[in-house]
Amino acid sequence: MARFYPPRLQPPPPEALDEWRWNLHPPPPSQHHLSVTSHSQINETVVLPIICRRAHDARTNGIFFGENPLAYTFPFLLFEFFVVILLTRIIRFILRPLKQPKIISEIIAGILMGPSVLRHKTWFAKNIVTGNAEFVVNNIGIMGFMFFLFVYGVKMDTSLIKKSGKKHISIALMSIFVPSISAFSVALTMRKNMDKELAKITSLGGIAMYLGLSSCPLLFIFLKENNLLSSEVGRSAISTGLIGDLVGITLAVAFEAGKQGETGAMHALWYMISLAVYVVIFFVFIRRAMVWISDTTPEGQAVKSTYVTLILLGIFVASFLTDFVGLSIGAGALWLGLAIPAGPPLGTMILEKTETLMTEFFMPFSFLLIGYNTDVYAMVAAGWSYAYPLFCMTSTAYLTKFFSTWFTTIYWRMPFRDGLPLSLVLSLRGQIELIMFMHWLDKRMINPPGYTILVLMTIAVTAIFSPMIMILYDPSKPYMVNKRRTIQHTPPDADLVIVLSILDRESISGILNLLELSAPTSSNPMSIFALNLIELLGRTSPVFFDHDRQQVPPRYKCIQTINALTQFQSVKGFDSVKLRFFTAITSKQTMYQDICELALENKATLIVLSLHHEAVTHNLEGAIVPGGGSRTIISSVLTQAPCSVGILVDKSGNLGSRVRGHNSVHGSFSRSGHKLAVLFLGGADCREALVYADRMVASNEELSLTVVRFLAFNHEGETETEKKLDDGMMTWFWVKNERNDRVEYREVVVEDGEQTVGAIQMMNDGSYDLWIVGRRQGMNPVILSGLSNWSENEDLGVVGDYIASVDFSSSASVLVIQQQILRG
Repeated sequence: MARFYPPRLQPPPPEALDEWRWNLHPPPPSQHHLSVTSHSQINETVVLPIICRRAHDARTNGIFFGENPLAYTFPFLLFEFFVVILLTRIIRFILRPLKQPKIISEIIAGILMGPSVLRHKTWFAKNIVTGNAEFVVNNIGIMGFMFFLFVYGVKMDTSLIKKSGKKHISIALMSIFVPSISAFSVALTMRKNMDKELAKITSLGGIAMYLGLSSCPLLFIFLKENNLLSSEVGRSAISTGLIGDLVGITLAVAFEAGKQGETGAMHALWYMISLAVYVVIFFVFIRRAMVWISDTTPEGQAVKSTYVTLILLGIFVASFLTDFVGLSIGAGALWLGLAIPAGPPLGTMILEKTETLMTEFFMPFSFLLIGYNTDVYAMVAAGWSYAYPLFCMTSTAYLTKFFSTWFTTIYWRMPFRDGLPLSLVLSLRGQIELIMFMHWLDKRMINPPGYTILVLMTIAVTAIFSPMIMILYDPSKPYMVNKRRTIQHTPPDADLVIVLSILDRESISGILNLLELSAPTSSNPMSIFALNLIELLGRTSPVFFDHDRQQVPPRYKCIQTINALTQFQSVKGFDSVKLRFFTAITSKQTMYQDICELALENKATLIVLSLHHEAVTHNLEGAIVPGGGSRTIISSVLTQAPCSVGILVDKSGNLGSRVRGHNSVHGSFSRSGHKLAVLFLGGADCREALVYADRMVASNEELSLTVVRFLAFNHEGETETEKKLDDGMMTWFWVKNERNDRVEYREVVVEDGEQTVGAIQMMNDGSYDLWIVGRRQGMNPVILSGLSNWSENEDLGVVGDYIASVDFSSSASVLVIQQQILRG
């Protein structure tokens, strides 16, 4: 097989041939001879080597046969795959403290493997003959970008563009056209210093326009990595980015038509005809087929594997067809992805089958491909005179994009803490830009030195702006309030405003019975904001639905939950319970933002999070451990909540067991004798728990309450402030319930945590339906001494974790209360 230089590269001068030959590794046994031919270009003859070898030298006989395994295709392919992933992980670990996104480490790893570092006159270049392996790496890298565009197309929900307001549309258009026009104007003044291909109007227009676009796939990845998807900046960035992508697709069509028109008007005509045919095929026929598959798939069941296989094969067919008529290979994959309905069931299933394969296998080769074409030495050799026009053009686009976006946010009176970070987010560069750089290289609009400049500037902009965003923007800051929003400070006759965070269907039974125990009445009303949380799968943008104002797609409605809560409201009365439903579709890492924002906007008193007994696991010591996603949500809510928080552990379905066999909520607590236990260990959380329990027993005559106060021997570890507050609370509680025979109060004196556990065990006679305990604020450390060593779940606190564990034989559920932490 002959090795030759692509037409866009100038052949090496004759005096460089000897050095080039010596850099070759001695040919393996499969390589037969080295011959020389001539290449004629502009009356100049240049001698080039031709290396002849068998096309199927994929595997080696091994190093013990005197062969270099890395001189063969398959071993070298495995070697490069291993090295680039290892380098990516190492660089990622090093850059993590600098708050760098993952793409920076991936690009740098690819560059290290390329001619800029390892392949530049080093042992790596001299002793490893890549041959056919580089051809394989390049093609797998192109497939990686092809799958990336397909996955992005599946996630992209174009319906959100219709919902975008004037603010997002104006920000998107200003952030695109101002930098594009500025870059194009700068380019026109420097055309005389540019290469012939780059100086063409179509080339300058295409490059200038794409430099002004925002990369929505990178925005999604960056926002998800940094838990900003559900923040105000995250939502604005995604909406704006989607509009930019729509503009980008339109401009891509116009750009390709212009390039086709350079070779003849008929070429451009046939290109537009082919484009029209493909648009009809993808967005009419294929789209209808995909919708039919989604509609015919029963709810809760997976899409048939036959359909999934055909769609995956369709990626290659679609890419081949678009490349066949002169469109980009990635266009077919992108359009096929756009034809698939976002979200479950089809979009989610497709992503489950392809996203890991794309991210972990194909994309490392894609970044190897980026690195192979990035040559710093070629850029230096080309000189500043070549780099200057492209550098000025790119710098102008990036700077004007940032400032035009920022000024537009100021015009719309967006707060500074949101407007500046949004401008930085929209200025980030990523995978789409790299794909376009490769496309321009293939179109010969730029050459390797110009390509290298663009890649390095992409790294610089993203590397500088990313940590700035994280420094300037704190998504939790809006939830910091300095007003009391607690049960303790809510008057008895005022609305108890509760945000129910429903993570799964199984938890609704326990939540309903907790509400039943709370006994809302017309004199003790309750406002419930039920937030159904669904993990973001199969789409890029999070969605928040207010059921009273928006039509919720059937697949997201959660009819059972809505019916159960609506029935509860009808039984208790509309003057006793006010109910509103919301649905948030977002990543698990950012669900806490939707919960806290809903609580903040509606001035909630309490956020209730539920852990169903089947949704948790136990470690070897028996401590309860929530599933990874639930634990992340709970920890974040406890840290950021603008009000008090209650964590309900429906340990064995005991609370929910009351409703089994009944057709209505009304019959769930038809029998009398329900008992609550409050373990009062002192501090703000325990005071909040006591007030909530008092509110329950005051409104529900079917309840009895036992309060046990734990005191340290000789008052060790007590602080004067907390002691006064606890004594005041107990005095109030006892005076109020002195004549109430359903309330029992006891005090227990203990010396350490072991005696505390012993006293709790003595109470465990199986008669209690619900244990209520404070989380940890203000508790006397002496009472808990020795217990923290085995506690596994800090979210529940030491005592709550113990009662919820299997070591504690009670089957009663547990409610752990944290009083609002003032952070404003």
